[in-house]
Amino acid sequence: MPGARLLLAPLAALLLFQSASAQTRFTYSSGQVVSPAYEGWRPNEDGSFTMLFGYMNQNWQQELDVPIGPDNNIEPGGPDQGQPTHFYPRRNPFLFMIRVPKDLGSKELIWTLTTNGKTEHAYASLKNDYMIDNQVISTEVGGDGGSLRDELRTNLPPELKVEGDAHRSVKVGEALTLIAFAKDPDNIPARRDGRGASSAAPPNAAAVANLLYRPPSSLVPASGPGLRLSWIVYRGKAATVTFSPDQMKTWTDTRAYANSPWSPPYFIPEPPPDNKWVVQATFQEPGTYVLRAVASDGALFTYDNVTVSVTR
Repeated sequence: MPGARLLLAPLAALLLFQSASAQTRFTYSSGQVVSPAYEGWRPNEDGSFTMLFGYMNQNWQQELDVPIGPDNNIEPGGPDQGQPTHFYPRRNPFLFMIRVPKDLGSKELIWTLTTNGKTEHAYASLKNDYMIDNQVISTEVGGDGGSLRDELRTNLPPELKVEGDAHRSVKVGEALTLIAFAKDPDNIPARRDGRGASSAAPPNAAAVANLLYRPPSSLVPASGPGLRLSWIVYRGKAATVTFSPDQMKTWTDTRAYANSPWSPPYFIPEPPPDNKWVVQATFQEPGTYVLRAVASDGALFTYDNVTVSVTR
């Protein structure tokens, strides 16, 4: 009926507007809190346990620096237990680990983080509900496009080695060369394009459209499969550090063409020859920085840190 169609069109437009408004209402560029996150625990062969942590920065643009101390501490045993002091936007999962003894029992580790005037806590315990494995980690990060395949339980994390000393010195304005070697020992999940085929070819228009408009396959943002490596500022003022070439983001930026593994279209660049990544970092301010190499196969992560003392 023509009259019905005339009524339905404004209604559809209204619903779309309300949906867009709701999404906009809960999207923030700055001013929001960073919430520490306890991701879960894994058993170790010697009877000890490894606890994994990350965070959620509710801002899309604001990055925060919170030094170790009252506003960024993990107790008992802290305040410094290897947590970051620089916080990138949005979700940064499975970012660091703390090894705890086998007699921890019902005790908790508490990560306290104060940002933008608000304090939040993450409570880490060995409760059974928090036990995780490789498939859980992959699922949480949208690995292999959100796949739940059992093969991901046996997936091996990338092998990573940063060449040179773990402590470096450089002057302000001088380029520091960083060389890292990474490889995927089992090619799980296999590199492929958005249509499910193994391909290193550039995306065509049809493939891009398929990726941009396909229905979601999981409840979390999907990460494209394939080995990749990026450097981030783990500790120190990231605004004063530049990397050349620009680094693929390691936080879940889901906006299209955002240079992020979670950003459609999900085409991950081929690894460089000999799986050798060469990057230069330049610092504009003196201080002590921790740079972190992040290697991922799209499902699991491997890290290696370099501490850099920057002088004038």
